[in-house]
Amino acid sequence: MAVSATLHCLTGCAIGEVLGLVIATALGWAVMPSIALAIVLAFFFGYLLTLLPLRRAGVNWGRAVKLALAADTVSIIVMEIVDNAVIVVIPGAMEAGLTSGLFWGSLAVAFLVAFLVTTPVNKWLIGRGGGHAVIHEYHH
Repeated sequence: MAVSATLHCLTGCAIGEVLGLVIATALGWAVMPSIALAIVLAFFFGYLLTLLPLRRAGVNWGRAVKLALAADTVSIIVMEIVDNAVIVVIPGAMEAGLTSGLFWGSLAVAFLVAFLVTTPVNKWLIGRGGGHAVIHEYHH
């Protein structure tokens, strides 16, 4: 369950991170605004990937938002701290263009490291009835 929860989190974070970094890089933004946009979009898509199935399961918006926040917040925070830290420490990664192997390779390495760090966090949360354990009953 922890691996599944982390893959779910990684998917939402990756969509937001990639979209944010692509937009910011294409616009020539500096490092900090680029990271900020990527983080905002990672949270948006991370929560969205939880909200949509909850809504399809008939959960009302208020309850769905509360469940998504409970299920995903810690996981997304950990993933965002780790993957952004990795990207920042890779020399030239933030300055690399969209056509650069360094840009895409750095993202891939950052996501892998974030997955490896976040999985035990999700295992710990689920073991205590938190994280994705709060939405387990809605998965079919």
